[in-house]
Parts: sequence; C-alpha cells; structure tokens
Amino acid sequence: MFKLKENQTTARTEIIAGMTTFLTMVYIIVVNPIILKDAGVPFDQVFTATIIATVAGTLWMALAANYPIAIAPGMGLNAYFAYSVVGTHNISYTTAFAAVFVAGTIFIILSLTPFRKVLIEAIPTNLKNGITAGIGLFIAFIGMRLTGIIVAHPTNLVALGDLHSPHVLLALLGLIVTLVLLVLNVHGALFIGMIITAMTAFFTGQLQFDHGFVQMPSLPEGILIANPLTAFSEVAEHFLFAVVFSFLLVTIFDTTGTMIGVAQQAGLMKEGTLPRARQALLADSVATTIGAMFGTSPTSAYIESSSGVAAGGRTGLTTLTVSVLFIIAAFFGPLVSAVSGLSAITAPALIIVGSMMMGAISNINWSKIDEGFPAFLIILSMPLTSSIATGIALGFISYPILKMVNGKWRDVHPLVYIFAVLFFCQLAFLPH
Repeated sequence: MFKLKENQTTARTEIIAGMTTFLTMVYIIVVNPIILKDAGVPFDQVFTATIIATVAGTLWMALAANYPIAIAPGMGLNAYFAYSVVGTHNISYTTAFAAVFVAGTIFIILSLTPFRKVLIEAIPTNLKNGITAGIGLFIAFIGMRLTGIIVAHPTNLVALGDLHSPHVLLALLGLIVTLVLLVLNVHGALFIGMIITAMTAFFTGQLQFDHGFVQMPSLPEGILIANPLTAFSEVAEHFLFAVVFSFLLVTIFDTTGTMIGVAQQAGLMKEGTLPRARQALLADSVATTIGAMFGTSPTSAYIESSSGVAAGGRTGLTTLTVSVLFIIAAFFGPLVSAVSGLSAITAPALIIVGSMMMGAISNINWSKIDEGFPAFLIILSMPLTSSIATGIALGFISYPILKMVNGKWRDVHPLVYIFAVLFFCQLAFLPH
C-alpha cells in the first residue's frame, strides 16, 4: 500500500518518523483549546474536535496521497477565529464554525478544479510571505500577552509586565528551555519544553490535576453543524463572506507552501511538480470541513512534518503512525485540560511558532517600495488591529494602487483587482 521499497524506506523507519512528527506537533492539542477557549468554545469540544480533524486529514494524507505530511488545526487560523472573527464580529462560535465549514467546502471544490492553481498563482509572492510573517507576529504577541510578559498600558497601549510574577517567571523558564532544546536540534522540542514547564509548575504548586489523567473522549455538544444548508444561510445572514475568503486564502497558501516545502525536503517532487497534489490538498480541505462540524478552526499541513522527514519518513506509513498516536492522545483529556489551563506552559510555544513563521519576511523584496510596503502593511496591521483579515485587506488594497501609480498595472493579475475591490467594500461599508 505505501510502496516502501519504491521509496527506499522501511516500516521501522516510517514508524519512528511518525513518532517524531507526532512529538513535534502534539502541542496543538494543548494550545488549540486554550486559544479557542477565548472564543467561548468548551475545552472538551475543542480537544476532541482537534483530534478528530487531525486524524481525518492525516489519515486521508496517508491512505489517499501516501505522503508523510500531517494535517492539524493551523496556528494563526485559530487565533484569527478566536480574536478576529468571534471577537470583533459579535457572533457566536457556532456561527463562526459555519464560516469555517463553508470555507472548507469551497476548498474541496477548488481542490477538484484548475481554479485552485490559478488562484495561487494570482496572488503576488510578497503578499503571501507578508501574510505568513504577519500571522507569526500576531501569534507571538498573543503568546506574550497570555504569559503576562506584555500587559496593557493606559498611555502606550502595551508595556512590560511584572517579571517577578511566578506566572511570568514560569513562562520565561518554558521559553528558555524550549529554545535551548531547539538550538540543540532535539526532536519534539516544543512538546518536551511543555512537559518540563508543566513539571516545574506542578512542583511549585501552580499546577494541579484535580480530575486525574485519563478518561473516555467525549463531545458535550455533539456535532455543531449537522445541516450544511444551515451553515451557508448563517454566513449569508451575518455577511461573513470576507471571513470565509480570509479563511480560504490563508489555508490554501499555507497548506500549499508547506506541502511543497516538505515534499522537496523528502525528495518527492517530480520535475518541479507534486504528484498526487489533488489528493494531498483534499486531505486538508476535508479535515477543515469535518473539524468545523465538531468544533475546531481550519486545518493546515504542518511544517513540523519536516522533522519526521528528517528522521527518514517518505510515505503514508509515517502519517498513519501519527494518526494512531493522536487517537491514543484522545484518552488523556483531563491531563491536557489541566496543562492548558495554565497559559505559562503553552504560551511559549506560541511565541516560538510565531518566530518561525516570521522567517517568511526574508523572502520579501524590500528593494522595491511597491512590493515591500504592501507586505509591511500586512505584517504591521495584523497584531496592531488584532485582525488577520484586516491585515490581508490592507495588503490587497495597497498593492494594486502602488502598481498603478508606478505604471505597472499590467503586472497585477485581474483577480487581485477583484480582491482589492471586495476588501475595500468590506472595510468601508461593513461594521467592525
């Protein structure tokens, strides 16, 4: 099934690679609930939905695409869901999940048509990199706020927190330990850093396990979206088309970029193209749709899959192993709930993941103002407005304007002009 000999690998190597990938990305079952909790989503709902979406997408990737690329709810998209969509649109989280469901459904359709390729090629590279870097800065800012390293200030908006606070000291310890592990190239550094921080919190009395460690997985509210027609009607009723577009845009570019990057690392690209790309993209779009039904934000291909590739993973047996391990993790809800309740344990991972995403800034062409400034506007506005959608909108509006002023309007794809008009209408005429 997995063509191990053809891919010059063994079952043992693939299983070890799967365990490596799992350890590097399992932090999501802790971090995702703590972010979506701010949107009012119950912990048990997010915890189980995160695992369901991860298993659905990763299993699809394993069995249909035969790639060692894992799928899980994306960092950045969960922050956008909690702080921008629910936080600024004054809607319930169930309505926001309807927008995710619609975006996932559209993504499935696009993955089956050539339009997906046209859309990806239409968006300027500098805007793509600006979106990635902006989300990274936004995530890092959220992490620093959750830890108390940064606090509100009446004059300057933000200021340095109390560095003598036990909560802040614990967060700084977790940040330092995790960074040291990353520098030493330890597989699973983010997860191991959380374990060490949690153990420190336990022995210093900041962490208690009042409900034990293990229990049967549960879904307190069941399936949130049982009727697809209801999801589409809710999006129309609350005029969430820009939100759906933002989900769709970020998911497509993030997933495609990650898949290509990991596939190149694994030597799976053939003459510059990704074989079975349709099956691979369907893994993400199907997982996003299923995840929305149960209660989690959009999924994405995980760059942490590169750790499994570095360990020798080349086939779907790696991702099958990841899926099995996530199913086992579903039985440790009380343990994860206790850990996620103390943000000093989980927030350092946000800061570090944010710094990794900021790496995209080096790929932006800063030498040309009509290329660099729209990307800069995206990066700056995302954390300052607490809205990923606003950052994307400002970038898409400013890019064609600067190109037209520079006499390069022909270099802009017609779709970008359409997006610019839609985003302008969103900012100008819709309530925020």
